Amino acid sequence: MDTEIIKLEKESREGIFGRADLEKLIRAGEIIKKGGLVAFPTETVYGLGGNALDPEASKKIYEAKGRPSDNPLIVHIAEWDAVRKIAKEIPEDAEKLAESFLPGPLTMVLKKTDIVPAETTGGLDTVAVRLPSNRIARALIREAGGYVAAPSANISGRPSPTEVKYVIEDMMGRIPAIIDGGEGEIGLESTIIDMTISPPQVLRPGFITSEMLSGVLGRDIQIDSAVINADSKQPPRAPGMKYRHYAPRGELVIVEGNDDAVISKINELIAEDRRGGFKTGVMSCDENGNRYNADVIKLTGPFGDQKAAAHRLYSLLRSFDDEEVSRIYAESFSSDGFGAAIMNRLLKAAGHRVIRV
Repeated sequence: MDTEIIKLEKESREGIFGRADLEKLIRAGEIIKKGGLVAFPTETVYGLGGNALDPEASKKIYEAKGRPSDNPLIVHIAEWDAVRKIAKEIPEDAEKLAESFLPGPLTMVLKKTDIVPAETTGGLDTVAVRLPSNRIARALIREAGGYVAAPSANISGRPSPTEVKYVIEDMMGRIPAIIDGGEGEIGLESTIIDMTISPPQVLRPGFITSEMLSGVLGRDIQIDSAVINADSKQPPRAPGMKYRHYAPRGELVIVEGNDDAVISKINELIAEDRRGGFKTGVMSCDENGNRYNADVIKLTGPFGDQKAAAHRLYSLLRSFDDEEVSRIYAESFSSDGFGAAIMNRLLKAAGHRVIRV
């Protein structure tokens, strides 16, 4: 299959669409309307979009990604009112969260209507709904008919793409079109909250934290234990809950403890790996970077800067692959606030391999 790269002007990334770019988005929308797939930018990561109401399109998404078909897809909408066609009921709490956080990186799980096929929801009777803030994404969704199922635009298990070059790497020849809309602003997927239970529960942490959700709803919002528990046997209620995700090709291990102990342990492991002929890499905060003896060192940003670390995480994991690093060691992050999302992705990428020192 030939894949068209649709490059948009810089102004379009800010939501100011010229005539030529509008025509490109209309053409991309037609691809989705006719059952094809289009990769597109959002404020989190690039999505792989197909018609959410077409079971065959959802099957194509699973096929293109190599994704298990029991892993639900998120339905993207361009206006909040569109949710009423695909959700049986909208709880008052969902309306409150929509007013506070949408458009934005929040996905809500609601009871689905019959119009949403089981192929889109992984066989569940619920639907995950998101209204992105990225204006290119919303324009495409409108041109595509208003309901676009879109997981991240990567081969299943790989780090999600925040730059178009990694979408091209994974999806070239697999889908009809890729929209180049620049780099993702946030860098991690949306927060997912289950609104079908009381109190609501976070199924995937993200930029919108449990504390922020609690502040709006006026009650404590917890993260589902299955998010943290590597051995959970329950069926996935949302994307990212069951399978290993976000993983580089090299073996990734998280080392946790105080700075001096972590640095000493990682350097010890690097020395062992070097004797075994392995190329080594370290993912470190800026302040510690020059204390490691690895072949490749990638910096996540200043210590404690969660936004910088989240923005860079997937690109750094991908760049280790670019440099053919076979053993990667990562410093741990605080799990407070947005850090919970970073650690969730890092633990998934490492297959929950953690050394505590």
